Amino acid sequence: MPDLEPGPEEQSQAGEEPDYRFSLANERTFLAWIRTSLALLAGGIAVDQLTPDVAPAPLRIALAVFCALGGAVLGVTAYRRWTRVEAAMRAGAPLPPGRPVLLVLAVGVAVVAAVFCGLMIGYAN
Repeated sequence: MPDLEPGPEEQSQAGEEPDYRFSLANERTFLAWIRTSLALLAGGIAVDQLTPDVAPAPLRIALAVFCALGGAVLGVTAYRRWTRVEAAMRAGAPLPPGRPVLLVLAVGVAVVAAVFCGLMIGYAN
């Protein structure tokens, strides 16, 4: 059976209880990434449902699917980061680097911006 990361129940029993301020800061960061994930999901739905005249249907659908998949990946990545940071705080270990979440967000925003600019240029002509 694959080795799974510990969930919140297992983390509460492993290691020392960290200062509550750090746990709450970790939770606020997680919730901010989840909020961004939900915004991407809502953006995907909005692109598909509210912009029928902006671009051809295949392009709109592709952009909507990209936004939805980006939101899903961001949500999963945020949860994994939250569990790793919580486990590191309890173990007294250094915090893991936060590059994966930032990379997912940066790539997603760049692609959406490029497609949006392309649509606006095409729409203006």
